[in-house]
Amino acid sequence: MKYRVWHRTRYTYDDDVSNSYGIAYVVPRELPSQDVASADVRVVPEPSDASRRADHYGNVRTYFQVTDPHRELVVEATSEVDVREPSYDPDALAQSWELARPQASPGGVDAWRAVDFALPSKLVDQTPEAHAYAATSLVPGRPVGEAVTELMQRIHADFEYRKGATTVTTRIDDVFAQRAGVCQDFAHLTLSCLRSHGLAVRYVSGYLATTPPPGRERVVGADATHAWASVWLPDGSWLALDPTNDQWANDRYVTVAWGRDYKDVPPVKGIIYTDATNSTLEVQVDVMPMSD
Repeated sequence: MKYRVWHRTRYTYDDDVSNSYGIAYVVPRELPSQDVASADVRVVPEPSDASRRADHYGNVRTYFQVTDPHRELVVEATSEVDVREPSYDPDALAQSWELARPQASPGGVDAWRAVDFALPSKLVDQTPEAHAYAATSLVPGRPVGEAVTELMQRIHADFEYRKGATTVTTRIDDVFAQRAGVCQDFAHLTLSCLRSHGLAVRYVSGYLATTPPPGRERVVGADATHAWASVWLPDGSWLALDPTNDQWANDRYVTVAWGRDYKDVPPVKGIIYTDATNSTLEVQVDVMPMSD
């Protein structure tokens, strides 16, 4: 599927901002299952300094600095991508989950690189509760594809999707306590559960193309950013799981960036210098299918 993705982030302040430094992860990645035909990031006011380069994980990182005094800052990204449904080797999915751990499979493709995603990270603690919850699915000798898919299904069934239940700094224990969250929390929960058993799992950020209810027109700008998880397999592929929607990622998923957790790849983050006491944030996203 081909998509035109539009992502607009707007900050407003009640006093002048004299200096803004920002980093944005809003340019989709080039992947075997995803081609990026074009990508543009526009910042208003115009930055005095800007650059685009790959970060440690190969994500496209856009840096900007705005030095003109301003009370509004807009970061607008537009891209065109062609996404194909990923394919996986049945033999890799059939491998026992114990042998799909990078430290137990040093001969696996890029196992040394995957180890980084098996360790605890800033927002993803490997808690005893997460370990016990995952153990129900990770029975000895079970095929890794089957085991992690069942865990995804259980998270979808056991945890309620509820906006406002959590924040970007919510911890794993809080998600278990509330049994609710949003896509970021469900991705983090998947990471915690599987990493606590030695599997390597990425936090993936991007977009999910949605369709309006029957009889309703598309509302431009009403989509949202999305997050899911992907699990390393010994053949070097990564199985992408979306516990929020109880499915493997397919050709409706536009991948932007991945890291150890949300903190590595937020859409926009930065530092401002100002005496402002109040600010607002407005985000609009549109993922529009394109005809060939």
